[in-house]
Amino acid sequence: MAVIAVFNQKGGVGKTTTTLNIAAALAMLERRPIIIDLDPQAHVSLAMGVRNLPGDVCSSAFYRQGTPLKDLMRTVRSGARLVPGHPDLSKIDAMMGSTPGVAGKLRAGLEQGLAWDEAPILLDCAPSLGVLSLNALLAADRVLVPVTPDFLAMQGLSRLDLALRVLEQQIKRRIERRVVLTRYDENKTQSRDALATLKQRYSGSLCDNHIPDDPALAESPAHGMDIFTYAPDSTGAQAYRLLTMELLSKGFFQ
Repeated sequence: MAVIAVFNQKGGVGKTTTTLNIAAALAMLERRPIIIDLDPQAHVSLAMGVRNLPGDVCSSAFYRQGTPLKDLMRTVRSGARLVPGHPDLSKIDAMMGSTPGVAGKLRAGLEQGLAWDEAPILLDCAPSLGVLSLNALLAADRVLVPVTPDFLAMQGLSRLDLALRVLEQQIKRRIERRVVLTRYDENKTQSRDALATLKQRYSGSLCDNHIPDDPALAESPAHGMDIFTYAPDSTGAQAYRLLTMELLSKGFFQ
């Protein structure tokens, strides 16, 4: 069981798009990944065509009612398995923020209910460092950090790296992470400069493959599809194939 948190404190960087399409690429390779949607906006669930579900069959039920994660899983069109998100997740910080041991609840739930499953588990996190994201980071073996080539996103990446270092000191273990550049346009100076900066600052953890600014990647979730179903021959589909193979070759999902 390899647990990967897909996280960035800044929204709009392609976090959900990356979770959706890496999961789909893994499913095509018969890895049967599990996605746990921890974002109250439930965007990855919507992008997989799962919507309008009651809270008692979504990830919020794990926190509020103690429902085992395996009982909340459903198989989606790509062959991946999903624990859907729900707006009720927005209440978890207020309801459970001061509960002793709440930061380790997801890790314990994964060990109790899914330790037998060898499939990679992707945690789609909310763009904030609250109880749910802290749960994901403490449960994760590794963190995948999408970042766009703009000033605010690059600044946010620096703050995230600092936050992860502080967390590592507290839990006394290193959290392996990989940074992936999204919405890259090689014809724009801003994109080229951002790539150069990332190579300089994060050479050891920057993915070799980056994701292009392909309109099909933004369009596919509205149709409840991953990029391989919606536009299999697009540059976005090719990029996510290559990124997934790169991560597999480097043992990221082991």
